[in-house]
Amino acid sequence: MTIRVVIADDQMMVREGFSVLLNAMPDIEVVGEAVNGREAVARVRELAPDVVLMDIRMPEMNGMEATREIIAADATAKVLVLTTFDLDEYVYQALRAGASGFLLKDASARQLADGVRVVASGEALLAPTVTKRLIHEFSRLSEAPRLMPAAHAAYGELTERETEVLVLIAQGLSNSEIAERLVVADSTVKTHVSRILVKLGLRDRTQAAVFAYEARLVTPG
Repeated sequence: MTIRVVIADDQMMVREGFSVLLNAMPDIEVVGEAVNGREAVARVRELAPDVVLMDIRMPEMNGMEATREIIAADATAKVLVLTTFDLDEYVYQALRAGASGFLLKDASARQLADGVRVVASGEALLAPTVTKRLIHEFSRLSEAPRLMPAAHAAYGELTERETEVLVLIAQGLSNSEIAERLVVADSTVKTHVSRILVKLGLRDRTQAAVFAYEARLVTPG
């Protein structure tokens, strides 16, 4: 099945470059572009893409605000944030708003395509070390409330094993890596992850990781 993508970036060269790279992939098609956040929201409403590549720093409406609007309109929408800054506070805020992960703009063609595939599959793009550093840093510095109220209220419902899995998610481990660490089957880990998200009322692994850092369940290694 072809993954349909909308690219939102105010720089024409970036949009065209990413379009060429992604359209060269047999399983990905760029179906639309936007030059600012407001246009991105309109394109998503019009085209219903599988993934939105969202620049953070754009005129009229930035990527953080656009992500918030897109997720508010459709909680299942998948936004992959693009930035030139690996410690950009706006990126952290976009993750809080519901973005499924982020990539630096200097990512290789393979990293870009793989990122789109990961997010389209419903996973969060959390593997890069820089993502963990960003989430930790801005959970520490943010003036916003540290805990998602509903998740905080439900935190006590997690079992000891579910809490252990939550910590490993926040450390950037994939399901297979968690399974290897805990010496259990991949399917068992998938079940734990699903239960964690349901119990805490979170939409995906990214929000689970943000929650774990804000709840101080994870500290940098």
